[in-house]
Amino acid sequence: MTIPGLLEGKRAIVTGGVRGIGYAIAEAFAGAGADLIITTTRDPQESAQQIEHLRSFGHEVVAIKLNVSDKAEVSSVLAAAIDETQGVDILVNNAGITRDGLLLRMSEQDWDDVICVDLKSAFNTTQTVLPYMLRKKSGSIINISSVVGQGGNPGQCNYAAAKAGLIGMSLSIAKEMGPKGIRTNCIAPGFIKTAMTEKMPEAVVEDWKKKISLRRAGEPQEVASVALFLASQMSSYINGQVISCCGGITK
Repeated sequence: MTIPGLLEGKRAIVTGGVRGIGYAIAEAFAGAGADLIITTTRDPQESAQQIEHLRSFGHEVVAIKLNVSDKAEVSSVLAAAIDETQGVDILVNNAGITRDGLLLRMSEQDWDDVICVDLKSAFNTTQTVLPYMLRKKSGSIINISSVVGQGGNPGQCNYAAAKAGLIGMSLSIAKEMGPKGIRTNCIAPGFIKTAMTEKMPEAVVEDWKKKISLRRAGEPQEVASVALFLASQMSSYINGQVISCCGGITK
């Protein structure tokens, strides 16, 4: 879902913006009139079709290859892209990975990789973006967490820790930056249809659906609609909140 003109004149950054939830958010923002910077860990040419589709809405789209977990790289490459596009109004920290496994057998590398990409990256990008928002005394930061960060999940201690940390970080930034006119909120998606969930065994998928009140998986566009709301002035008095987009997962 998108609303033409809702983000007209705004500039948004979406990390991990060429696939899954990130791409759905980028598409919703482009359709609403925003100029975009989207990041990917691959050569942007590998996602040329998706990028051209985003440009078809008639607004600027800059795609950059970026390791969001590398502080020095983010500080230089992302800052240069922001300078080129003349500022930023919205930041969506969506980039994330999973390295699932029971804690008893989880490697230190799998722990570190998930914490760096899913949590540290948000520190890197937010710290880079904040000075630009402070100059305008406005901005919306949207962090994509997970219901796993709220309730845990067997085999995902690293992912749960990172997503829970993202919630705590968001609530703290909201209190720090709220007086400066910058809002920070979280979205906690549940079971969403993406390339990652499509690889799961059918029995696991059906078990998940039984826990969801709506008895179905969510679509990336349904998460994107929440992000569009939080990015726009429709949510101008919402700050420091975690919005679950999970179809009513029962404990």
